Amino acid sequence: MRALAPRFLALAALACVPAVWAQKGLDFRSAGEVAVLYDAPTQRGKKLYVAPRGMPFEVVVSIEGWLKVRDRAGDMAWIERKSVSESRSVVATVQAAVRERADESAPVLFSVAPEVALELIEAPGAGAVWARVRHRDGTSGFVRVNQVWGL
Repeated sequence: MRALAPRFLALAALACVPAVWAQKGLDFRSAGEVAVLYDAPTQRGKKLYVAPRGMPFEVVVSIEGWLKVRDRAGDMAWIERKSVSESRSVVATVQAAVRERADESAPVLFSVAPEVALELIEAPGAGAVWARVRHRDGTSGFVRVNQVWGL
């Protein structure tokens, strides 16, 4: 029975990890001007693809100058930290309406097709339904958080 106690404690500690991740939230970043993604955290790695400016990624691992990221499709790759922009973007997952105010009855300023990137101006708080975004033409408004990926 005593031999099981350390194993039980280790399993109990592991069970708490997802709860800590959920409280902390996900870490998202966006590609900068030139963002080459690799299969390993080195420039000698195989180049997988070049991400367009503003493409959002979920950061999975961070090590000396490199980020392991997951894209919207779930693919994993490595990107140099210096290739990541300070500004954040989201990408539409459906035909999304961007409204004048954070209100379903507010006028629609513009609509975007799926896979169109929008600059995130103001990240929504916990439980929020709307995020403030800007189109590359400069027009800004509010989009429902369930219509974009990268938050």
